[in-house]
Amino acid sequence: FCAEGTLPCVLVSLCLVFFSSSPCKARIYTNHWAVRIAGGPEQADHIASKYGYRNLGQIGDLKDYYHFFHSRTIKRSTLFSRGTHSFISMEPKVEWLQQQVVKRRTKRDYKPSYPGPVPYSMHCNDNIHNCQSDMNIVGAWKRGYTGKDVVVTILDDGIERNHPDLIQNYDNEASYDVNGNDMDPMPRYDASNENKHGTRCAGEVAASANNSHCTVGIAYNAKIGGVRMLDGDVTDMVEAKSLSLHPQHIDIYSASWGPDDDGKTVDGPASRARQAFENGIRQGRKGRGSIFVWASGNGGRSRDHCSCDGYTNSIYTISISSTAESGRKPWYLEECASTLTTTYSSGENYDRKIITTDLRQRCTDSHTGTSASAPMAAGIIALALEANPFLTWRDVQHIIVKTSRAGHLSAPDWKTNAAGYNVSHLYGFGLMDAEAMVKEAEHWKQVPPQHICVENADKQIRTIRPEHVVRSVYKATGCTDNANHHVIYLEHVVVRITITHPRRGDLSINLTSPSGTKSQLLANRYNIQTMHYLHAFCASAGDWILEIYDSPSQLRSQKAPGKLKEWSLVLYGTSVHPYSFRNDKPRSLAEPQPDDEYSEEYVGSCHPECGENGCEGPGPQQCITCLHYFLKFKNNTRMCVPECPTGFFRDDKKRCKKCSPLCESCMGSRSDQCSACRPGLYLMEGGNNCVSSCPDGFYLDLDSTMCRKCRENCKKCMSANICTECQTGLSLQGNKCQLSCEPGTYYNGHRRACEKCHSTCATCAGKHFTSCNKCALGYYFEEWRCVSSCSVGHYLAEQTTDNGDVQKSCQKCDPTCYACAGPGERNCSTCVSGYNLENGVCVVSTICKDANEESWAEGSFCVLVKKNNLCQRKVLQQLCCRTCSLKG
Repeated sequence: FCAEGTLPCVLVSLCLVFFSSSPCKARIYTNHWAVRIAGGPEQADHIASKYGYRNLGQIGDLKDYYHFFHSRTIKRSTLFSRGTHSFISMEPKVEWLQQQVVKRRTKRDYKPSYPGPVPYSMHCNDNIHNCQSDMNIVGAWKRGYTGKDVVVTILDDGIERNHPDLIQNYDNEASYDVNGNDMDPMPRYDASNENKHGTRCAGEVAASANNSHCTVGIAYNAKIGGVRMLDGDVTDMVEAKSLSLHPQHIDIYSASWGPDDDGKTVDGPASRARQAFENGIRQGRKGRGSIFVWASGNGGRSRDHCSCDGYTNSIYTISISSTAESGRKPWYLEECASTLTTTYSSGENYDRKIITTDLRQRCTDSHTGTSASAPMAAGIIALALEANPFLTWRDVQHIIVKTSRAGHLSAPDWKTNAAGYNVSHLYGFGLMDAEAMVKEAEHWKQVPPQHICVENADKQIRTIRPEHVVRSVYKATGCTDNANHHVIYLEHVVVRITITHPRRGDLSINLTSPSGTKSQLLANRYNIQTMHYLHAFCASAGDWILEIYDSPSQLRSQKAPGKLKEWSLVLYGTSVHPYSFRNDKPRSLAEPQPDDEYSEEYVGSCHPECGENGCEGPGPQQCITCLHYFLKFKNNTRMCVPECPTGFFRDDKKRCKKCSPLCESCMGSRSDQCSACRPGLYLMEGGNNCVSSCPDGFYLDLDSTMCRKCRENCKKCMSANICTECQTGLSLQGNKCQLSCEPGTYYNGHRRACEKCHSTCATCAGKHFTSCNKCALGYYFEEWRCVSSCSVGHYLAEQTTDNGDVQKSCQKCDPTCYACAGPGERNCSTCVSGYNLENGVCVVSTICKDANEESWAEGSFCVLVKKNNLCQRKVLQQLCCRTCSLKG
C-alpha cells in the first residue's frame, strides 16, 4: 500500500488466460442448478414446480439466486442434462441458469509419509500465561483483548460443536451444513476420522480458556461457528453458500482448503463464488466488509505455485503462509506474490506441531500444514477487531502489512521495497504480531474509499521462443484523467495476460514496478494448468515491465513457440494518502486568497444553493447567503448544502453542526443526543446514547438495532420474554424470574408457591425428573436426568470444579463401545453390533481374521458357500469373509 515509496506498498495479482494443447479433464455434472429468478421466493417456487425441480432456497446471501434440485436427473454425469426440464431456461423470469459442476477441493493439512517423534505444541501450551510465541499473542491478551464479540466461522468439513473446548463459544448463527442442507454442522464420523479438519482449525481460533481440557484459542472469548461444505461434492453453489453465510453476523471466514496442490492444477472461484466474495467485502459487516482468511497451500514438494490458486491470490482474501518455529521454510510451502503474511505451523518431522481440539471430543498435538496457519491468523485478526470493530476489510490488510515482521524468518529473497518494508515471496511481509496489531487498531482511522483504474490493454502480439525472454514495457497513467478512478497510492495490482503456448508449466513470469521492485508472478512448474495473483509495488504511474521466460522441459512434446497475445493492468488504491488524508484539505476548503482590490465583480450565474443575496463565484462555497443550510469550516469558510450530511444536525441558524462521533444522526452535539447510531453501535431504549454492546438489563433487538429493556425482574435477558439471569432475591424458572425457593424446592407459577423437586434432584426448575439443575446425594447427571447408576453405554466420570468440589456424572462411551470403563475407544468392555473387542478396542468385525481360509483349496467349504449365494447369512459371511468379498 504505497506511493512514491512512503507506505507499505501493494499486493499484485495476476490473471492468466492460457490456450494450450494439453488435454482437459472431463467435467462431472450434478443434479443441482443455480438459477437467477426475479420476483422473489414465491416466483422461484412456482417455476421450480412447473419443471419438476425442488427449490432448496436462496443461495446464501445472494439475492435472487436460488438452489434448484432435480431428483430425476443423474446425480453425477459427464454429460450436461437434457430433457423437458431444461426448457426452464426459456422462462422470461429466469435471467440465468447453470448446472453445477463438481470442483475438486483439498484440505491443506498434510499426511507425512515418514514416522517421526511425538509432536509438541508450537504456538502455545495449555497454560495461557506461559505462551512462548514471537507472534506476541500474550501481549494482546495483557491489553485486555480476547476476541470478545467477534464472530469467526470455519469453512471446512464441519465442527464438533459439543467439544468441551468449543461448546462455550459455539455460535449457531455462524454455522450451517451446506452438504446436508440443515443447521447442524456436526462432522460425519467414520473409522478413519477423515472429517477432523474443521474441528482442529476451530480450536486454534476459539478454544475456551481455563477448562483444563486441550488448549486455549488465540481469541478464546470469540464466538466460533463452522460450515460443513467439504464433505460432499463441492460446486460453485456450495462455495457461494458458504462464503455468503450471514455476512451481517459473521466477521471472519477462515478457509484452509483449495484446488489440488499437485503442481499442475490451476483453478479458482467460479461466477457465484466470486460474487459472494464481492458482496462480502462491499456489504458484509454493515458495509465494512467481511474478512476472508485463506491458507496459501501445501504444494511445495510438487513445485506448486500459489499464484495458480484463484482463492489465495484474490484481492479480497488474506493469504497466509507458514513457518517452522526455527524460522525455516517448511518443505510443503508454496511461494508466490499473493502471500500477505505468515504464522506458525510445523516443518520437518522433528519440528513441533500445533496442539488443538480434535474429533470425538479429543485433543491432538499433530495439526500442521498451512491449514494450521490460517486459523491462527483469523484468531489474531479477531483480537484486532475487538480493539476496533470499525475496521474495514482494507484497514485489516493495511494493519497486517504495517505490523508484520521479518524477524528470524529465513528466506533467500527478502528485499526492501520502495516503501522501506521487507517483503518475501515465501512469507509476504513477515510474521504476524498480535500485540502490534491491536495497538495499531486502537487508534486507526479508516482508509479513504478505494479507486479502481483499468488501464488500456497492450495488444501487440509477441512471440515467446524457447530459451528466450519476452520483454514488454507498459506506461501506466493511473487514470489521471478521471478523478473517480485516479490511483496514486496503490493497494493491489491485477495483471491480466493472454498467452498461447504448448506447455504453460515451462513459463516463468516477472513484473517490475515503476519504482524498480521486481516480483515473480509465476515460476515454471513441472506439471501446470491457469491463475490469478498479488505483491509489493508502489507508484502506479510510470513504466511497468513484464518479462516472460520460456524454458522447455523434457515433458514438452513440441518445441513450437508460444505467443503473448495481450496484457493489461488493473490498479486498486486511492488518490489521497491512506493514513494522513484527513489532514489534506479538500479543494472546496482551500484557504481564501487575499482580496484583489482591482478585480472585477463576479457577474456569472450562482450555484443553485445560493440565497437571494447572490454570490462571489460559481461554487457553493462562494454564496453570500445560503438557500437551505451551510457547513462552516475551521478556516472560516463555508459551503451551502441542500441537506446536512450524515453525522451532522442543523441548528436554528441553518448551520450544520457535527454530531458526537458515535451518532449517525442526532438532535445535538452531545453523545446522549443521538437519534441513530453509527454502524456497529446500538441505540439505548429510553435514552439517546449509542453503545457497542447492550448492558445488563437490556437485550439487542437486531431488527431495530436497539438495546431494549428486559422485563422488570430480569438482570440479563436474550429477548423480552427470555430471561437468562435474575435480580437478587429471584431465581430463574425456565425463561422467567420467580421468587427464590429453598434448596430442594421450585417455584410453581400457577399456584404461586414453592413445591418439592423430584426425589432425584437437589435443586430443580420443575417437578419432573428431567428438570434437575443439580442431582441429589447418590445420584449422577446422565443426559439431563439424575440416575443412581450409569446406564449401558455410559461410564462414571469425575470432574473437579474451580472451587475444588468433585462432581460425578455419567458420560457416553465411545460410539463403538456397547459398555465401557472410561472415555475414548481404548476403554471398551463390550462392543456394539458389527465390532469385535480386541485389547479394549472395538474393531470392525468385517475384517477377516481366519488365516486358515487362505489355504482352503478350490471346492472348499467357503467356495461352496459363495457359489450357493449363502454369503448373505451373517455367520457364513464372517466365517468365509475373504471368499465372500471376492468378485464373481
